[in-house]
Amino acid sequence: MSHYHLYAIGNALVDTEYEVSDELLSAMGVSKRHMTLIDMPQRAELLRHVQGLHARRTGGGSAGNTVVALAQLGGNAFYSCRVADDELGAFYMQDLQTNGVATNLTHTRPTEGQTGSCMVLVTPDAERSMCTFLGATSQLDASALHPQDIAKSKIYYMEGYLAASPTGLEAAVQGRQIAIDHQVQTALTLSDVSMINFCKAGLEAMIGNGLDYLFANEEEAQTWCGTNDLDAILAQLSPLAKTVCLTRGPKGCIVVQGGQRTEVPAVPTKAVDTNGAGDMFAGTFLYGITHGHSPALAAALANRTAAAVVSQHGNRLTKAQMQAIYTDFQKASS
Repeated sequence: MSHYHLYAIGNALVDTEYEVSDELLSAMGVSKRHMTLIDMPQRAELLRHVQGLHARRTGGGSAGNTVVALAQLGGNAFYSCRVADDELGAFYMQDLQTNGVATNLTHTRPTEGQTGSCMVLVTPDAERSMCTFLGATSQLDASALHPQDIAKSKIYYMEGYLAASPTGLEAAVQGRQIAIDHQVQTALTLSDVSMINFCKAGLEAMIGNGLDYLFANEEEAQTWCGTNDLDAILAQLSPLAKTVCLTRGPKGCIVVQGGQRTEVPAVPTKAVDTNGAGDMFAGTFLYGITHGHSPALAAALANRTAAAVVSQHGNRLTKAQMQAIYTDFQKASS
């Protein structure tokens, strides 16, 4: 019997979110809608621009958000990541524990240095632009893996952002092989257009000979495939995984499995902050899959939680919110 529904590996980042104007975003020189890696001097300069603005601090990291979503719904999750021996590192580890996520951090001594952080800049059109200082997570390596726990999981999930880190990529691929050796299903999120543009070889290494689940939003899929033609995109992505989830914002999502395409409509909502939408979708979808729901039903549930998270500021919902959404979904589906 599986001990964890989901075992994930990814970056440990503490998010600090600011609401900014397009003019300020432009003045900061930040690429809109995408993730940009920054160093400490760049971070200091960006912080100067947002001085005095209200900030929200939460646990983050793409795969971190995904495991928290699954755990809040009642699933068992494990997260392999890396933090430093500082206040942000303690905050991050406590956040995982509060949300019921098991982690390698409880078994390893934090390193010197600074825990990774991400400035999330949200403009009035609800788009999020991210400036990420990796810090300690840039040294994430295979020592963060718990092979015995991977072997006892239903699904092993990789964060595409690790393609930018040689040691992180090596760890993700090593964990993938452990999963395959123990008949554990594998999953990957492409994460961001920047990863496809600059680190595609790393993403291809994570895909290997094929995955069980692949997550991508429409812009990522268009960039990966070099076309905006939806049929051509789905034809290119389908061989990469047994199940492909293509999220399309207000247009809902498309699930492709065994050559069969299922379009799942979005839940109407007014988006104010798209930060965390894809992570939420993946975590909720994988919860549904590991708890007996069909891919179409799992996607319908994931569309509900994604709609809820973009209708507020912040990258996560509370456990109570997640449980209420699931209860309503079960009533509607019965």
